[in-house]
Amino acid sequence: MKSSLRWAVALTVVSSLAPLSHGDEFFFKDGDRVVMIGDSITEQHLYSNYVEMWTVSRFPHWKITFRNVGIGGDRSVGGNSRFERDVLLHKPTAMTVDFGMNDGSYREFSEQTFKPYMDGLQGMAEQAKKANIRTAWVTPQPLDNDEQGATALTGYNQTLEKFSDGVKTIANKNNGTFVDQFHPYLAVLDSVRGKGPKYERITAGDAVHPGPPGQALMAASILKGMHFPSLVASVSVDAKQKKIVSQENCTVDGLDASEQKVRFTKSDKALPFFPEDASSILPWTPILDELNDYRLQVVGLAPGKYKVRIDGVDVVELSSESLAAGVDIAAEVLKTGPIAEQAKKVKAAVENKNRYHHDQIFRGIVLNNVPEWVYSAIPREQLEEKKKGIIAERLQKVSELDSEVAAALKMQSHQFEIVPAS
Repeated sequence: MKSSLRWAVALTVVSSLAPLSHGDEFFFKDGDRVVMIGDSITEQHLYSNYVEMWTVSRFPHWKITFRNVGIGGDRSVGGNSRFERDVLLHKPTAMTVDFGMNDGSYREFSEQTFKPYMDGLQGMAEQAKKANIRTAWVTPQPLDNDEQGATALTGYNQTLEKFSDGVKTIANKNNGTFVDQFHPYLAVLDSVRGKGPKYERITAGDAVHPGPPGQALMAASILKGMHFPSLVASVSVDAKQKKIVSQENCTVDGLDASEQKVRFTKSDKALPFFPEDASSILPWTPILDELNDYRLQVVGLAPGKYKVRIDGVDVVELSSESLAAGVDIAAEVLKTGPIAEQAKKVKAAVENKNRYHHDQIFRGIVLNNVPEWVYSAIPREQLEEKKKGIIAERLQKVSELDSEVAAALKMQSHQFEIVPAS
């Protein structure tokens, strides 16, 4: 083989093995307008808020918006019939579809319920393709019932598993992204059932509608299915050599280091996130750590215990051995300190924006049926035009609330100190 040809082949191989940039595999992209459609579980604004929060905090510089159009009691057929009104209104570039819990009618699997479910999903797929909307097809989560037995895969969950297979069929048929939250969620439930003779629900809420712990598990399963990047930021310091060994998704300046203490200014390009009200799920699944790799490594310190301070606030105490090995401190920085405070502000801004959209637009106008007698006093066309005008006006307000989310996401530099605990 000629030398030039060998180099060409080598370059091709190397380029094919080159790592993807941070977030390149993730389903959502910079510039996306995302709509999340589903039933009452979506309308709860829990997993949807968590998916949004993880996304915007991991990519704070992205221009990306989220709109939730879940309706309690809905099925895929309903999602298909209201697609133009509820989805296309927002001109989305991406969407998530999560139906199935109601579609099986809470009984044994039957073609009489499965066929309408598949027809509804396929109808949405065709409308999405026509509008050039990138779609993630999400399976329903399993019931978290407290019936006794060796496995949670009994009763209605067997129906939901077959409906989940249907979701995969639709995703494959329409070149969409298949997201299986059913089996990861079920695996956590089964692992808990295996630890004792008596099972008590770990997901809060009720069997159908999980509370924050279960919905955090849903969001984590969905994000992992979308190839969400776990890295928040990582820095490695050699205190003895007084140098920065490595830095990922952050920049580090002003290093002042010795074998007794280390100080530097760090500017992260992302934030960690976990909903505090979902923390009761963490003894059963490590989703906080799995989705938040916020790593600190300091080698060359004298033996002993050290405090890690951020802007003067003690966030964690670690041994020199642990620091030398490298530690993920995401859980600790989310408990106290400036990073925790910023994450809370972003979450509050996201919740405020989504509450306004739901209460003042979606439930307040779109789904607020006008009594027929009103049309005898005001022509239907005139009233519908008035409604459109109010919706447009309030959507502008939602855009302003999007700006408040972006403002809360503005990244800040922080002073890090690693000092003796004594």
